[in-house]
Amino acid sequence: MPLQTFRYAACGGSNLVLNFTCFTLLYHFFAQNYKVVYLDGHPFESYSIALFIAGVVSFFVGFLLNKYIVFDDSNLKGRIQFFRYFLSFASNLALNYIFLKFLVAYLYLHPVVAQSIVTVVIVIISYITQRHFSFKAAPVKPADR
Repeated sequence: MPLQTFRYAACGGSNLVLNFTCFTLLYHFFAQNYKVVYLDGHPFESYSIALFIAGVVSFFVGFLLNKYIVFDDSNLKGRIQFFRYFLSFASNLALNYIFLKFLVAYLYLHPVVAQSIVTVVIVIISYITQRHFSFKAAPVKPADR
């Protein structure tokens, strides 16, 4: 197994545990206390709020782990990596929400079970986008002679 793949698995696995733990705890907290959460007059299911809060927490941890441990060979500037990582994160979060909503609302799966299933798909998509977009090394230009 290549070192980078191992690092991605270790760091991503740790961040995944953090995200899933936050999601589960927040889901149970909101489900027990509120069922539906109103933000600025708009109703959100407890699992939706849990997904977004857990996502914000794992976003920052995931970026730092990927930048400094997994893809440390990337020569892109940090702000470019951060912006690209954010785009990748936002699209993955949107996909996660859509899949989670479908599994819970239409297939009647428990939100924690549904999130477990969705996570497998999102991890695969996330690795591909991070490797080939967020932290892709810019081509090195040869020195002018």
